[in-house]
Amino acid sequence: MSKSGQSYTVTEVATLLARVGSAALYAQAGFGADAASADIFARAAALPSLRRIVRLPPVAAAGTDLKGALELHTFPELPAAHPDPDKIVLLAFTSGTTGDPKGVLHSDNTLLANARAMAGAWRHDERIVLYSMSPLTHAIGTIAMAQALVSGFELVVNDLPAGRSALDWIIETGATYVMGVPTHAIDILDEARRRGHARLGAVRVFYMGGAAIPRETVRELLGMGVMPQNVYGMTENGAHQYTLPDDDVDTIIDSCGTACAGYEVRIFSQENADVAVAAGEIGEIGGRGACLMLGYFDDQTATEQAFNRAGWFMSGDLGTLDALGRLRVVGRKKDIIIRGGRNIHPARIEDLARAHPAVAKAAAFPVADARLGEKVCIAVVLRSGFALAADELLRHLAAVGLSKYDMPECYLVLEALPLTPSGKILKRALVEQVRGGELEPLPVRWRAHPSDQPSGSQK
Repeated sequence: MSKSGQSYTVTEVATLLARVGSAALYAQAGFGADAASADIFARAAALPSLRRIVRLPPVAAAGTDLKGALELHTFPELPAAHPDPDKIVLLAFTSGTTGDPKGVLHSDNTLLANARAMAGAWRHDERIVLYSMSPLTHAIGTIAMAQALVSGFELVVNDLPAGRSALDWIIETGATYVMGVPTHAIDILDEARRRGHARLGAVRVFYMGGAAIPRETVRELLGMGVMPQNVYGMTENGAHQYTLPDDDVDTIIDSCGTACAGYEVRIFSQENADVAVAAGEIGEIGGRGACLMLGYFDDQTATEQAFNRAGWFMSGDLGTLDALGRLRVVGRKKDIIIRGGRNIHPARIEDLARAHPAVAKAAAFPVADARLGEKVCIAVVLRSGFALAADELLRHLAAVGLSKYDMPECYLVLEALPLTPSGKILKRALVEQVRGGELEPLPVRWRAHPSDQPSGSQK
């Protein structure tokens, strides 16, 4: 069973262990989001299904004695390997930004199909040193492990020695390939800028999934000799969509590339998941192929509801496909902000906001409104040394093409955005904090100024 120990509380972990009938638990001291006040080992000891509980030392303290660290010497002789490549080898609980976690079932074949496709497309070999910035129990970490197995290269885990930063670890390990989310890249580039580094050590490729990549981040990476890899996928279907090493800058910035070998993507109507839409039209992203999960654990209803009548897995994400098969993700169906009946896609607002030189990170989310139902609130994290008034941001958004009907009407400047352990922005936390009064956005309103009008235009 795979899950991030820092995503869930000890009670939630114990609940999941009981739910799947786990027979063994391997964990380190401090496992669980509330480990300071709760003990996973004490809770696990009360579960009737568990036959073995192994307390592991921290990776840094284990040294090179992997067998000793895992206490493998205490096990009886292991049974023969199971030769069926379609057997279930991974039960991964989703750590998405909405809803309860679902148990995603994967086999050898579903995991390795994705890794083999990516290895071929990106010409991987044994000389690569891959650093996964996401937990190994996160989908990106699982994809990293599968790639290392397929191509036989070194995998560096994100277990930083005390006092070291991610950039230090990149340089020290000689990483040539980094996998993470855009937030990781933004933070590393910020540190490199502060420290005067012209390059990110030996890094040649930076894989980013889970969210849109800011345009400035792409340009900055390319300026350091690093090829960004724009990736789209889910725990359910791996990294099935990605840009290629020979793609141009516009393709990397504006799309997640094309589907990998053995997988296909189609866009379906938001109103009817059985009806495909034309190229360029926004709809729900559907997919099918070799890297797709086997289903959800012990939840036949959720499994059936995840597919349309033709057997396409419906992602819950919205996007478009162009004539070349390049995918552009515009956001989650559940993230759509409905203002007075108008559907507003947060991803576009966020992308345009991040194009402002003062903005490091941005999140657009809904706030309740008695008359319109919802309004757009934008929360930003500013780059060091910058200030940004709300009016200035709105003028910028208008100048770069945001419709006046999609303009934010609430504004927040934050020190940091709430994130999942894998680095995705946790928008529901922002919604709840505003609803509960913990955050108080500034009301704003876009009004065109004469200086904003095109030359010769009339008011």
